[in-house]
Amino acid sequence: MPSRTPRTLMIALATLSAVSLLSAGPAVAAREPRTAAAAAATWDTDRAAAAYAANPAAVTASGSENSGTTPDLAFDGNGSTRWSSQFADDAWIRVDLGSTLRIDRVVLDWEAAYGKKYVLEVSKNGTDWTPFYTETAGTGGSVTAHTYPQEVTGRYIRMRGVERATPYGYSLYSFKVYGGEPAPASTTRTNLALNHPAYSNLYQHAGNSPAFATDGGWPTNLKDDATRWSSDWNADRWISVDLGASSTINSVDLYWEAAYAVDYQLQVSDDNKTWRTVYQPTPAEVAARRADVKSPADAVGRHDTVTLPQPVTGRYVRMLGKERRSFYNPAPYTAQFGYSLYEFQVWGTGGSASAAYPALPGEQTGTYQTTFFDDFTGAALDRSKWRVVRTGTEMGPVNGESQAYVDSTNNISTQNGSLLLKAKYCKGCTQAGGGTYDFSSGRIDTNTKFDFTYGRVSARMKLPVGDGFWPAFWLLGSNVDDPSVSWPASGETDIMENIGYADWTSTALHGPGYSADGNIGARQTYPAGGRADQWHTYAVEWTPTAMRFSVDGALVQETTRNKLESTRGQWVFDHNQYVILNLALGGAYPAGWNQVTTPYWGLPQSSVDKVAAGGVQAEIDWVRVEQKK
Repeated sequence: MPSRTPRTLMIALATLSAVSLLSAGPAVAAREPRTAAAAAATWDTDRAAAAYAANPAAVTASGSENSGTTPDLAFDGNGSTRWSSQFADDAWIRVDLGSTLRIDRVVLDWEAAYGKKYVLEVSKNGTDWTPFYTETAGTGGSVTAHTYPQEVTGRYIRMRGVERATPYGYSLYSFKVYGGEPAPASTTRTNLALNHPAYSNLYQHAGNSPAFATDGGWPTNLKDDATRWSSDWNADRWISVDLGASSTINSVDLYWEAAYAVDYQLQVSDDNKTWRTVYQPTPAEVAARRADVKSPADAVGRHDTVTLPQPVTGRYVRMLGKERRSFYNPAPYTAQFGYSLYEFQVWGTGGSASAAYPALPGEQTGTYQTTFFDDFTGAALDRSKWRVVRTGTEMGPVNGESQAYVDSTNNISTQNGSLLLKAKYCKGCTQAGGGTYDFSSGRIDTNTKFDFTYGRVSARMKLPVGDGFWPAFWLLGSNVDDPSVSWPASGETDIMENIGYADWTSTALHGPGYSADGNIGARQTYPAGGRADQWHTYAVEWTPTAMRFSVDGALVQETTRNKLESTRGQWVFDHNQYVILNLALGGAYPAGWNQVTTPYWGLPQSSVDKVAAGGVQAEIDWVRVEQKK
């Protein structure tokens, strides 16, 4: 078993406090802060705190409000002292880490005078700066900016102010930086994965990205909530590490949290495409792991030391999950969660510290051209463009909604150049998917007709008003029906949702770590007394770097990939989506606002009466998709 020698800087490099030790968990033997004055210091809080005091040049700033708010006070580990800048929007503070490190996150603890707009930047020489987190609508408090999946390596970290939230300066109680030195090439046996780029197909949220499985930290009891990778709830999940160069590998250590793999494969690759399986637990070992079923409160993790029968060569190493552990939930019932791995160590020789995350996609070039358009002037729905979605066939019941979607001209029709989606009421009249429904309605989409990646998507619509009426114009990832993906890993883009209120609609993004009630969304109130039952144009501009939502041309929500992945979870909007139009009745979203439970969830009797009277419909004038060519 490899010894736990001090091989990582999994600490709050610039915090200089006991907080730093907590980030790694009690089992970590960590290096000291790598400033010039601290190069020989052992890691304990007294020596570390003194290190920066002996080297005040490690922390600099554009200025300070007074002598009691100097920049070093943001790095002293004392939550009641602070740096406060001069009263200027362009003020900045920076720290010299002493050597080039891979940074996995930065935490800013703001005082009341916080930054509304600011940028976090990294530099290798203190002169040339690269931004890795941009805030345009800060609200203060404690902000954690994760760097995954960006390549953020450097010696210097800077917070550069752009706009203050108050007339005072920028004021930080603490400025914490976490990361460590990537393992260099080695001719002696070492952990080649330490602080190297790690990847996974899907992860739970920003705080559980694969980067945390190579940061050198795990708790002794394999139970505490230390840094870790955690997948979403699916058996078909993997995590891999780039060693930087071809390596000779003889063993692997996996420090699992309680949600470990019952069965898995270790694989190696030379090109990150073709994988060779080099280890899998025996059937007897799998059976023993499968039998270890406990409640989540009683379960602990495990440490797998895998010594390969003979050394293997490769640059990339992967753990491919095959079966998840089961937990009593409660006994005798069981449940399964995702895989959860504190640390992924690869032992051998070779490697290279030059391993780096690839550059993320930039903005597209070209000009927008229409690639899909329908103005519904035909006598009926154009089925070369649209698929009619039926409950029990193309989809099942969702969200506790009361309607069944059916393929009927009573519910889906064109009239006077508009598409009409109509809700109908008839007690017990609609049979769909083995259920009986009192309401029918219409839902159409472009799946299998027009699936696309990136573009400007818009529609002109007039909506019904009444509690629980839930029309929507949205996009859904085309891989949603793949059981190895499903929702929310597929991604969902809600361009417009209305739940019956006359004065507002909403927009939202759903993905792993930001779905359902935890979505990234916004509400929009119509200006100048506008109403939902008037014509309005709803749109989203979807690019490789951002989602920008608008109503009648006015921007109402902008979510960048940078901020989403830094603070919430994985950006899953890099593959095909398709357009959906539907009119739902009741369900979780309306009920969450109107608190109605009878006669239907989220749908009061007054709204039932409107449907029964035949006057509830969503009208769509046109739908357009433009893409850059």
